[in-house]
Amino acid sequence: MKLKTHLILATALVATPALAQDKQVTIASWGGSYQEAQSKALFEPAEAKTGIKIKQETYGGMSDVRLQVSSGQVTLDIVASGSGSAARAGAEGLLEELDYSIIDASSFIPTTRGKFCVGGDVFSTVYAWNTETYGEAGPQSWADFWDVEKFPGKRAYRGKVAGALEPALMADGVAPEDVYEVLGSEEGIERALDKIRELRPHIDVFWTSGAQHAQLMKDGEVDMTTGWNGRFDNAAKDGAKVMYSFNQALLDYDCFAIPKGAPNKAVAMELLAEISKPEYQDDLPKYITYGPTNLAAYETGEISADMAAALPSSPDNAAMQMPVSLEWYAEWETIAAEMYQEMLTE
Repeated sequence: MKLKTHLILATALVATPALAQDKQVTIASWGGSYQEAQSKALFEPAEAKTGIKIKQETYGGMSDVRLQVSSGQVTLDIVASGSGSAARAGAEGLLEELDYSIIDASSFIPTTRGKFCVGGDVFSTVYAWNTETYGEAGPQSWADFWDVEKFPGKRAYRGKVAGALEPALMADGVAPEDVYEVLGSEEGIERALDKIRELRPHIDVFWTSGAQHAQLMKDGEVDMTTGWNGRFDNAAKDGAKVMYSFNQALLDYDCFAIPKGAPNKAVAMELLAEISKPEYQDDLPKYITYGPTNLAAYETGEISADMAAALPSSPDNAAMQMPVSLEWYAEWETIAAEMYQEMLTE
């Protein structure tokens, strides 16, 4: 009997590592300092704790997911996504529905847990400026960003529609609370595009990634750009002469989704449950100044009061910003993206 028991235990001990080795996922994100922060705070610790092998890739967004799903050649298990793009992709049937009996999102900011995407961090789309050009007294509104007489110099602007139309309307005098009502028609979208056309002679670069807009400021190639607050903070740590303001910024969040037909769907769900825990999310601000979506992360003691004050989701900073509407992106992003690309190719 003892011999049989020992054999069973020995077999179990041998099998356990093999089972752990069999668990693997491929995660795609956007590279640069953002993915480096995700890797240090989320992916590497989760891999060490769970034994799930995590392969990291960079990708171009939901267009890559759409191509994989439509061709039936899905290789990605988890993708980092902007909230609006994920809302639209979910409506298109490109994403798996998440299982919240596995993923505990009970202490999340309510708006950051969706049917198809679970929040990973809160960030802001801001306007940033080169302090060698303007000093600390840079633009303090989107109207200032458009004011080329008061603030002459080269601009960079988003090359994709997400986060591109809202600033244009605020620069055109639309109150933040009315922006999405105006954008709820092709005429309203055209109004935003016309405002971007007005600024276009001063736009040297239409950026397509966070790494790119951070590098533009590091290199001093432009005097002013839109972009994501955490990327600018990391660029400043690397010596970039850059400042930004949260006033009229777009308060948004990134999330994690599972493409439809992901080869390792069950393991992906398990990993999302792990990295959604507060003990992972409270580490992310150490590497990039994006706030946690799991509010319990503020209670672990890892996020200091000073650190919290610099995060987009802190009450004082959030009050200055316009929350992004996922409902608008789910309904209008496809049409708006087509119109935006047509404008870029004029």
